[in-house]
Amino acid sequence: MELLIDADYIVYKNCAAAETEVDFGEDVILVTSNFSDAYNATIRELTKLKDEFGSFPDIKLFFSDTKNFRKKIAPSYKGHRNRKKPCGYKRVINKLKTEFEVIIMPELEADDAMGIYATQYPGNVIVSPDKDMKQIPGNLYNLDEKFTITPNGGAAWHLIQCLSGDQTDGYGGVPGIGVKRAETLFNKEGYSWKTVVKAFTDKGLNEYDAILNARLARILTIDDYDTEKQEIRLWTPSPDYQINV
Repeated sequence: MELLIDADYIVYKNCAAAETEVDFGEDVILVTSNFSDAYNATIRELTKLKDEFGSFPDIKLFFSDTKNFRKKIAPSYKGHRNRKKPCGYKRVINKLKTEFEVIIMPELEADDAMGIYATQYPGNVIVSPDKDMKQIPGNLYNLDEKFTITPNGGAAWHLIQCLSGDQTDGYGGVPGIGVKRAETLFNKEGYSWKTVVKAFTDKGLNEYDAILNARLARILTIDDYDTEKQEIRLWTPSPDYQINV
């Protein structure tokens, strides 16, 4: 059994914390970074996680690729996140590659790579604070609590995110519907694709908008990915798609 760790989050945070600004006055501000501080802080966090799951013999570190397939279907996806990676980010990853197994899959975010691996090889534990990972069936540790996600529970969370959207990722869902309203609607009308489409059309949108939001929201599983061809199968629900929750 292995820990599948969202290392993007950990390395980004520690590299940002290791940055220092030097203000030379006028128009010159220099950003410097202490590589040892960033790297050692990362190792401490990874060690702490391993200690949390003392029976696990191995960890795998997942990072996002520089390209993202979601931008092909929605160029505005995460378009507001234009800030460059913090100083030392790439160097820390390169150093980690010499000590750990690092997984970066073409055109995929770390979330997708973890989702694919976790569903291809069940029984491991995803370690990530990202709420999106509640879509993936299996074991999840969000750095505060440990959960077991059922297949139907994960599928239901995907539909909830389709309606509620995620402003930080740049897709809006249905205007006026957040997580709580989405849950209330699904509990009343049923967790089905018909419920999703009706919620969109009631706000003057259409099924294409629903499909686009569903595809942007979805964290990939092994069913969504051809490992031999390294090709993504975009999620396409049947008209009678329904989840029994």
